[in-house]
Amino acid sequence: MDTQALLVWFQAAERPLPWRKEGTSAWGVLLSEVMSQQTPVARVAPVWEEWMSRWPTPASFARASRAEVLRAWGKLGYPRRALRLWECAQVLGDEPVPDDVDKLLALPGIGDYTARAVACFHYGHNVPVVDTNVRRVYARAVSGTFLAPGASKKELGEVATLLPELQGPRFSAALMELGALVCTAKNPDCAHCPLRPTCAWFQDGCPPPNEQELARAKKKVQKFQGTDRQVRGLILDVLRAAAHPVPQADIDVVWPDAAQRSRALASLLDDGLAEQDPSGLFRLPL
Repeated sequence: MDTQALLVWFQAAERPLPWRKEGTSAWGVLLSEVMSQQTPVARVAPVWEEWMSRWPTPASFARASRAEVLRAWGKLGYPRRALRLWECAQVLGDEPVPDDVDKLLALPGIGDYTARAVACFHYGHNVPVVDTNVRRVYARAVSGTFLAPGASKKELGEVATLLPELQGPRFSAALMELGALVCTAKNPDCAHCPLRPTCAWFQDGCPPPNEQELARAKKKVQKFQGTDRQVRGLILDVLRAAAHPVPQADIDVVWPDAAQRSRALASLLDDGLAEQDPSGLFRLPL
């Protein structure tokens, strides 16, 4: 892989994301990485800026109630991430966000990708950071194949072999940016890709995925309309908008299927995203 070509491209193409500004804290980087999981950065950026203004440190965030956190999370999706961040802040308190991958992994809600991203992008440690974008770039540029569903530990080792001794963290950010902007899942812009001269997939004529790859890709597509996830979101909308606990009747109007509605509400209660008070009313967790 042509490291220099990728870095030159990144110098010109890097998006001015707010968490990339000089002076962003480790907490700010951690927030951005958790918020950006399965969520477009265009939706994340304004919420991230609001959170950093309101809760600039783990200690300030830990003092918020869970209801405040879930209201501030808004429509980012997968709201359990918000509560896991809150739990993480409870553990950190006044302590700094650690720079060691293993110590980061010990925090609630921090997985392998987030731990490595914070260690790499904030603290400058030259560790591989592998998300779907990086996996896709590696599969095409190095292996000449389509991205297989399901990440594996061996990919960390494969990407680690690409990291230059100098500018390793910037190279990792560039790989990720290339996958987000150019080497996209659909309609990759090979004409403007800095890796085109050495890309194994391009050199092979950009072959389409075979039937097995297409079948795996179709299985990965997650529907939203009509799912329990959608119903959970509608119920949470009611609870977020309410200044006081609400009766069952306020929840019943959001979805016609009583069985699915009941199942979604029960899962919110199980996940700690909603509570039922002694009088039988529903609210966000305190």
